[in-house]
Amino acid sequence: MANRQKPLIFISNDDGVWAPGIKILVDVAKLYGEVIVVAPDRPQSGQGHAVTIKSPIRMNKVDAFEGVESWECTGTPADSVKLAKDTILKGRKVDLILSGINHGSNASINIIYSGTMSAAMEGALEGINSIGFSLDDFSLKADFSAAAYYADIIIRKMLDNKNGEPVLLNVNIPNLRKEDIKGIKICRQARGKWVEEFSESIDPRGVPYYWLTGKFENLEKDATDTDLWALENGYVSVVPSCFDLTRHNIINKLDFLI
Repeated sequence: MANRQKPLIFISNDDGVWAPGIKILVDVAKLYGEVIVVAPDRPQSGQGHAVTIKSPIRMNKVDAFEGVESWECTGTPADSVKLAKDTILKGRKVDLILSGINHGSNASINIIYSGTMSAAMEGALEGINSIGFSLDDFSLKADFSAAAYYADIIIRKMLDNKNGEPVLLNVNIPNLRKEDIKGIKICRQARGKWVEEFSESIDPRGVPYYWLTGKFENLEKDATDTDLWALENGYVSVVPSCFDLTRHNIINKLDFLI
């Protein structure tokens, strides 16, 4: 890459511009190109691909990362990418969009709810290679060293490899030491679901309120080609994802509706 202009790498997340995971990702990306950051000003986990339409969105320039232009956005992760494209990045060619590194896995059906992956998906919608990174550890004291190591490998290879169409990758790193991770697995998204419950309580005024709780259920426990299997068996899972939600294999079976 020494003989051409440095790549432009844009970074966002859903944990907020001050989260430890995005700092790790910025430090890695700086090794390979110019980095610009626009991320939410507060945690936005579980926002999915929500966008803000009923209130104005504001951006403030912040000194969050040494030598990197960075902004905090009052909107969602998807807002951050959309707004950056039309303002901060206007007219510039972006080589790669990164999102994360998220606290907690975004494997299986969690991609639907993930603000991390929605920021990356917004990049893919614009025709830009995009990657969402997540570490399978929700702790605020999570060790991101293994995640940084594998993010470095994947970012470098994505910048060097030019595919004909934009690629969207969902990357999940197991909560293990770097030396205990077995490698990278290219796999598919596992089928799973959240078994949800709402815990009911009463506020001081006698009005009921609810907290969402529940547990995740893997519906393919015996499958060995999924992201959940990879994580459970010590591999970094890489799932090539897409935003086409059409169930193509049953289109011709719906002729009875016409």
